[in-house]
Amino acid sequence: MTGPTLAELADAAAVLEGVATRTPMEYSEHLSDVLGVPVHLKLENLQRTGSFKIRGATYRLSRLTAEERSRGVVAASAGNHAQGVALAAQKLGISATIFMPLGVPVPKLLATRGYGADVILEGATVETPLRLAAEFAERTGAVLIHPFDHADVITGQGTLGLEVYDQIPDIETMLVGIGGGGLVAGAAAAVKARAAAAGRTVRVIGVQAENSAAYPASLAAGEPVAVATTPTIADGIAVARPGDAPFAVIRELVDEVVTVTDDDIARALLVLLERAKQVVEPAGAVGVAAILAGKVRASGPTVAILSGGNIDPLLLQRVVAHGLAASGRYMTLQIPLPDRPGQLARVSELLSAAGANVTEVLHTRHGQGLQISEVVLQLSVETRGVEHGAQVIALLEEAGFAPTVVRD
Repeated sequence: MTGPTLAELADAAAVLEGVATRTPMEYSEHLSDVLGVPVHLKLENLQRTGSFKIRGATYRLSRLTAEERSRGVVAASAGNHAQGVALAAQKLGISATIFMPLGVPVPKLLATRGYGADVILEGATVETPLRLAAEFAERTGAVLIHPFDHADVITGQGTLGLEVYDQIPDIETMLVGIGGGGLVAGAAAAVKARAAAAGRTVRVIGVQAENSAAYPASLAAGEPVAVATTPTIADGIAVARPGDAPFAVIRELVDEVVTVTDDDIARALLVLLERAKQVVEPAGAVGVAAILAGKVRASGPTVAILSGGNIDPLLLQRVVAHGLAASGRYMTLQIPLPDRPGQLARVSELLSAAGANVTEVLHTRHGQGLQISEVVLQLSVETRGVEHGAQVIALLEEAGFAPTVVRD
């Protein structure tokens, strides 16, 4: 079997003792009802630095020689890897330089600086910091710490899999988000090795954001290939090309890779907030998104990894609104009306009778190709779900109005 051995994983777990925390595992009644089997959530969003990245970063840095440590380390990241490397370096007394893009969320920037790293902001996307970090390493001799494409990083991330198996020893399916592949490679190796030692098997399903899914194409090609990516709210797993090291493990140990849309992810974040009371970043919620989107078939106890919780409050606000819309609980309607008294009152009466809550109103006579005797009423409305939203529209249509739903 490729990937780290149980002995190597045990060594990594010993190194992480006192640095990374053993995060909780919680049963989800709601997701269990959805999937039809027991579903548990591994709350790595509660990990130190807010994500699993501290595991791989700490183990990678712990294995540097004294001479390498004296040269310092350098990394490039938009957030989670930066914080992991910064804290690991602080704990081990190693100087750290982190290159981050200009648009990095303020909480991640402040946290990285708070762990003692020298942070340099450059570039609109993470591609520029990656190039600058490599140039810095070549110029200064600092050790470049890759976020996923190194055996020690994979082994460190694999300690999460050891915890999963200890907490749910009868696990049959594990759902893990995939960006570059370090986490799923390590966790799959750990869980499958522990299960094999007990004469059992565990199915591992990787989940990628549809807008940035390099693994399906790479697995089909038999080698890592770069794909064109488009923006996704799951920026933490937006990687255009798999890492060589994790790809070799994933090709052998991951049973299936599925993709989810941004709407799926937004719905998952909303469910996790409302049902599990967990604040999770988009990349950390893709396993739950796959369950809710019907992308997963499981036959026994299932664990979804919530890999991180570092979400900017402003993004969280937008994602929650998007999730409400995606789940049919919030919609914007445009209704053309004759320009005469009483029309707005009539629409309000109908919405009240339907039990819909109006949160915003725009009533205009201007633009939009209107006739002189016409107005347009635009309403933002809260509903109880897709079925209730359809009832609201039907009630308006029965009263002679012609509402249309405005999409994002």
